[in-house]
Formats: sequence, structure tokens, C-alpha cells
Amino acid sequence: MTKSELIARLAKCYPQMVAKDAEFAVSAILAAMTLSLANGQRIEIRGFGSFKINHRPPRTERNPKTGKRVPVPAKFRPHFKPGRELRERVDS
Repeated sequence: MTKSELIARLAKCYPQMVAKDAEFAVSAILAAMTLSLANGQRIEIRGFGSFKINHRPPRTERNPKTGKRVPVPAKFRPHFKPGRELRERVDS
């Protein structure tokens, strides 16, 4: 599902909501989530899952084309862990 599909479905489920309002709501939620993760905070949505930032330490990798060792800097990556309710609904 894309962002535009989510906006369309939200507008369809709530006919009193104009499509522009649905777009604003989805954009506001995603912006708040992005800002929270950028600040290093954890996001938990009960019944859905949680988002957190994982730290990847610096390491040395190998270039598969040349075989030469290449240093890779430390990184922070977002990680999603689905909640139990979501896992059960997807499995059934």
C-alpha cells in the first residue's frame, strides 16, 4: 500500500472527511513519526508494532568486484517489530 492509497482508503472510510483533510492527517502522522525516530525515540502502536533505531557499528567489508577491503562507517537504521496481534492476523 502506498501513501496515496492510504489517503484514498481513509477518505473512503470516512465520507465526511475531504480528501485534502485525509492527506493532511496522513502526512502529519508520518512527519511526527519521522521526527520522533530522528530524535532517537521509540514509537509503539499497540496492536500494530513498534519502531526503533538500531545502531550499526563501523566495520570493514569486501568489494565483490575487486576483492579490496572497504571501510563502512557507523549507521543508524530504523527497525520495525510487528506486534503480536498483527503477526497473528497475518498468519491466519
